[in-house]
Amino acid sequence: MSDPVLKPSPVKSPAFGSPVVKSAILKSAVLKSMTGYAQARVEQGGWAVQLSLRSVNHRFLDLRIRMPEGWDALETEIRRVAREHVRRGHLDVTLHVEAASSHSISINREVAVEYLKAAKSLGEQFGMKSDPDLAAILRLPGVTSSGAPAEDEIEKLTELVRSCLTQAIGRLDQMKQVEGRALREELSQRLATVGEHAKQIEILAARARPAYAKRLEARLKELLGNFALDPARLAQEAAFAAEHSDTTEELARLRSHVLQFRGLLDAGGEVGKKLDFLLQEMQRETNTLLSKTNGIDADGLEITRLGLDLKSEIEKLREQVQNIE
Repeated sequence: MSDPVLKPSPVKSPAFGSPVVKSAILKSAVLKSMTGYAQARVEQGGWAVQLSLRSVNHRFLDLRIRMPEGWDALETEIRRVAREHVRRGHLDVTLHVEAASSHSISINREVAVEYLKAAKSLGEQFGMKSDPDLAAILRLPGVTSSGAPAEDEIEKLTELVRSCLTQAIGRLDQMKQVEGRALREELSQRLATVGEHAKQIEILAARARPAYAKRLEARLKELLGNFALDPARLAQEAAFAAEHSDTTEELARLRSHVLQFRGLLDAGGEVGKKLDFLLQEMQRETNTLLSKTNGIDADGLEITRLGLDLKSEIEKLREQVQNIE
């Protein structure tokens, strides 16, 4: 069954520009962006764990983990903790593990020799002479490795990773909330523009209806010439034409969607998908509204202009909503 918050109720919705639509945010809701970066480091028991998190927008949760070779046993815990706290977004997790002096550091001399040979060969090829930088060689992949933890230390190290990741996610969440507040402000301003445009269209459409009926009658007289017009048939044709050019339902549904959008912004939380759905519906109503506008007289041309501006604002809203969790 569909979410009741997305059901339009055009009959009872208040008019555009009413106090309900323009009301200020009454409570401190938490709206989160999917964009953020955070880092945390924890040291204990001779081990140091550092985790870096980078998040960008994505339709679902896309989790990617980078870690040193030989530490795969920690990946399961990282995934479990991350999934508990993050619902949507592309999340890159980078793990660094350092051993204290009590743990041995081994050097893969064969790998180091190959790096040195490659450096010497390149130097001879390009006529460059320089002494090798041993510190730089030691930092190259595969040259050094710290002693892996013993079996009895795996559980202890897992706790360390869990603690570090929880801290990093907390900091990431703070940044996402800061970004979310900025997004909310921009969305609110654009939503107000959408409501104002729709209110102007509603006024113009109501003013254009009588003028449209008169133009229809004049056009029929021009086409029929001296033939007498049957008032009943004229009324029937006018009603038929008015039905196919009436935008009352589209404006009512658009009004309802604007109210629901505002309600979701006020509620906060994981509302990104619902907001995107509402904007799709708003764009559909705007397209239908434009297809019913004749765009001949001044009012019609103004409705067309406002409708096109409305489409532009809705599209900008959709671009920003893609970043909301």
